[in-house]
Order: sequence, then structure tokens, then C-alpha cells
Amino acid sequence: MKATENKGFDQKLIQEYRDKMKALKQSYLLDETDEQSDEFAHFYFIGEDDDGKAVIYDAVMYTLRMQHESELFEIAEHRAAQHFPDYKKITYEEDENGNLEALDDVEEKIGLFMAEVIMELEEDGQIKVKEHVDMDRHVDFGIALDIGLHVEAVSHAIIEKFIQDFNSDALKLDPTLYSFQTNDAETA
Repeated sequence: MKATENKGFDQKLIQEYRDKMKALKQSYLLDETDEQSDEFAHFYFIGEDDDGKAVIYDAVMYTLRMQHESELFEIAEHRAAQHFPDYKKITYEEDENGNLEALDDVEEKIGLFMAEVIMELEEDGQIKVKEHVDMDRHVDFGIALDIGLHVEAVSHAIIEKFIQDFNSDALKLDPTLYSFQTNDAETA
């Protein structure tokens, strides 16, 4: 795809984003269609591509703890699919009062199996994650960034600092490999 076809390089649209950011007194816009949390944010900011042209970056940022938990779950789900011939993803249904309905016997067994796999992976410290910024230029809008940072939460200040460091080519990523325990938050 040529940059001219990608709306993230459109100077008129970039100016619209700049105007919105200026009105908000911040250097990014949250993607209102995505659910934000303390550990995840989807946002847009303006920077330059390798040729020095203005571009809108479509960024997702999350904590390493969230990435670690996600990877644990993916491995547990994969192992459950191998272990159970009648594997199906567990879907949680709510009753008319908004309470979660009980899982059927197969879902219960799968859930317990997955919990055991996660505990085993955590105890062995098999899953390790590190700070990263992955860039994808082959997207329909702008340039996509996938950002994992070793922070407690993804806050306004963290996003602003990232954008400033990224755009000034001063971003320093921690190469340390981290592993987390799900019990940490519960016992703290």
C-alpha cells in the first residue's frame, strides 16, 4: 500500500488531529471505540515516518503484567485444546440478575485444567516479557505501534512521556526479562 492511500499520512486529517489534541491540551487522542483500562490504552499521536513526513501513529500501550497474563492464558488455552478432544472456549453467560451462570461440567474441567497450567507456568517462571515497541507499516491507517512497558499503570503522564521520548528519538527500553505472579496483586 502506498503512503498516499493511507489516511494516516493525509495532511488534512493530520491537521484535524492536531487541532483536537491542542483543544484537549495533550499530544494524543484516545480511541473512543476501544475500552481503556489502567493497564491498556489505545491512542493516536502525530510523529514522523522515516522520511520525515508527518504521520498519525495508531498505538496500543499496555503493562508488561497484562502482556504476561495474556501470554499465560494463551498457552493454557492451547494446552487445553490439545488435552480435551471436545475443547471449546469458555463463555461466561449472565442470568437475568446479571450474575454469572454456572459452567457446564466440560467447561468446569477445562477451566480447572487451564488454572493448573497457569499456576505451573508461573511457578516455573517459564513466561518472560520485556519492554518493546513493535512497528507495523503495513496497516490501513498510519503506522501501528504495539507498546509494552514495565509500568504499574498506563496513565496520561506515561503516554505523554512515551510520545515525547519516541518523537525525540530518546526512547530507552528496559531489556530486562520479567515474570509476574497473579497472586502479587491479591497478597499486596
